[in-house]
Amino acid sequence: MHQRTLIQDYPHRMGGHCGSGAMRDLLHWHGLGWDGPPDEGLVFALGGALGLSYLRTSELVPPLYLVGRGADFEVDLPVRLGGLVQVLTTDDPDEGWSWVRDDVDAGRPSLVWGDIAELPYLRVQLQMSRHDIVVIGYDDAKQIAFVVDNDRAEVQEVPLEALARARASTAFPQPTRHCTYRITWPRSLPAIEDVAAGAFSQSAVNMRDPSQHGIADPTTAAVGAEGLAAVAELADDVETWADLPDDELEILLFSLGAFIEKAGTGGGLFRRLLADGCAEVARLTGDPATAELAVAAARCAQTWTATARAAIQREAPIRARVDTVASMASQLPEVELRLVESLERAARSLNTTDR
Repeated sequence: MHQRTLIQDYPHRMGGHCGSGAMRDLLHWHGLGWDGPPDEGLVFALGGALGLSYLRTSELVPPLYLVGRGADFEVDLPVRLGGLVQVLTTDDPDEGWSWVRDDVDAGRPSLVWGDIAELPYLRVQLQMSRHDIVVIGYDDAKQIAFVVDNDRAEVQEVPLEALARARASTAFPQPTRHCTYRITWPRSLPAIEDVAAGAFSQSAVNMRDPSQHGIADPTTAAVGAEGLAAVAELADDVETWADLPDDELEILLFSLGAFIEKAGTGGGLFRRLLADGCAEVARLTGDPATAELAVAAARCAQTWTATARAAIQREAPIRARVDTVASMASQLPEVELRLVESLERAARSLNTTDR
């Protein structure tokens, strides 16, 4: 077969985050949901992937990295919903492409990683290897693949050579190794109360007691931590930035704002997606503790967003900006702790809901 596409049937919409946007589309494709197709916020919340990693090191460009989700969302969500996931990796590009081709030939969209710097439609120079995209077709004669991405509304035509480079990247935070998620979805979904309770509990554990490294490895950095320790580390670290030269400080402030609002986080370092998802769980279940969790997540997202906006307020003098950022960042440990406590209360409440 020289050509196969699922373009006409694939229900793609833009999203705030590559992983939850892709999973939302895949759930819709497979006809799964509780009250119609799930929105992206609900998908993110049910993944149990809330987390936090912060590091600052001169070995990175830019020298700061901040991420608000854990590493295993793409596996944890389908498994929590009753599905199965094979994570396929290889250094052989032909083998890697065969997995994608086999999926598409079987009528299945293929979820893969691709380095953003090698995807021509994104037009970025910054390398980041763990970007989820979905391949929904290919044309051997034209040597292109048809790709959907949360960052673009339309299906993208990507040269097979470019896709192979994106899938063979060795950039930060880890080699892509032609990573392909082969997911077997369940025929129907478990009760939303059970799924949400498990997800909220996992997100709280990710923050209180991160047992494994997330997407970024803070042990390699001069400054770095995970979970609640990471937000405290960030707040303390920003206090020292006033001693840096203006040019270094400008890079750090711009990067901080970008990682909070622009780097595929859905705004507010993924906390806004969580707030939207928790509000939907509260609507579906009538659980008051989950409604309170949605408010706590929204408040946390607002604090992160205010920090980001202060960082990129170019009309303000740079020293005044860093003072404002430090003041805003000092509030983050408290709102993050309140968020974790709300996650734990909502998990307990949903676990005791009469059904």
